[in-house]
Amino acid sequence: MNLHNSNMNEKKELAVAALRNGTVIDHIPADQLFKCVALLGIESLDKSVTIGNNLQSRRLGKKGIIKVEDTFFPDDVLSRIAIIAPSAVINIIRDYEVISKQPVRLPDEVIGIVECNNPKCITRNEPMKSRFRVINRNPVTLSCYYCEHELSAGQIK
Repeated sequence: MNLHNSNMNEKKELAVAALRNGTVIDHIPADQLFKCVALLGIESLDKSVTIGNNLQSRRLGKKGIIKVEDTFFPDDVLSRIAIIAPSAVINIIRDYEVISKQPVRLPDEVIGIVECNNPKCITRNEPMKSRFRVINRNPVTLSCYYCEHELSAGQIK
């Protein structure tokens, strides 16, 4: 019986490995998790990455979580997540302790991340970065700086 319990505890520990140093992004809506992975460029990192999806959450129902070992993203990179996951929380871990826990912050302007879906917008026809003003944070609504076309959260790509 003790042997069985010992194996069970080992499996639990392996499934939820603690992070010594790094970044944990929690409270990501489950349907936005892999967009967050892409926005952060995690697929090209050579660090240990743990991704959990469809986890139980009182606040969201189902949530996603991303843990990246020995990586601390710059604020401008983390702010990208606020575009598609404004409920996300950034936890900075050092020596297994959470030293900082902050909600993501959406900047006033979003440059070069979101594509304007207005086919007549200059950004669709000229080699230039897109630029949006944030006109609402919850739900996220953006306005194109060039053509004033508005994008709601569900339209953002």
